Amino acid sequence: MPETDQKIIADLKDAGKRDLAFHVLVKTYQERLYWHIRKMAMNHDDADDILQNTFMKVWRSIDSFREESSLYTWLYRIATNESITFLNSKKKKNLMSLNEDNEYLMDNLMSDPYFDGDEIQIKLQKAILRLPEKQRIVFNLRYYEEMKYEEMAKVLETSVGALKASFHHAAKKVEKYIRNTD
Repeated sequence: MPETDQKIIADLKDAGKRDLAFHVLVKTYQERLYWHIRKMAMNHDDADDILQNTFMKVWRSIDSFREESSLYTWLYRIATNESITFLNSKKKKNLMSLNEDNEYLMDNLMSDPYFDGDEIQIKLQKAILRLPEKQRIVFNLRYYEEMKYEEMAKVLETSVGALKASFHHAAKKVEKYIRNTD
């Protein structure tokens, strides 16, 4: 674990340094976590809400962080779980099927004033949104975050082999979709 992360954790667990340490934690990881969440939620406002939920959960549970994984891994696990919980909750509220959910996420992306993707980026996002949820998460972590499989296995609590298979299948589906929509 990087020395700065160890200092952040130690300071977060020290009541006298907790507020400042939390500010440092947010400043250090906010942007990376936002973009990880954004690739799942496809909407700026939803991503902001999920990010806020993520940091609130970190604040409430820092004392129970056992440091068996890196701070980065722990934060990504919380952000991923918060994103899935948020999206599943939205699906249930709106009684959406998987296809409707994918269309909803794509509509969110296209109507988001912060999205400025060109035609190729839109095509890639459409292809990614067609993936099953697990493959979509794995694809985003590997493709956009360039996360190593070992680190991803800790974040998603699964095996490296399963992740490699998921990414391979996801990449093939994305490639096929892009090739067939030209």
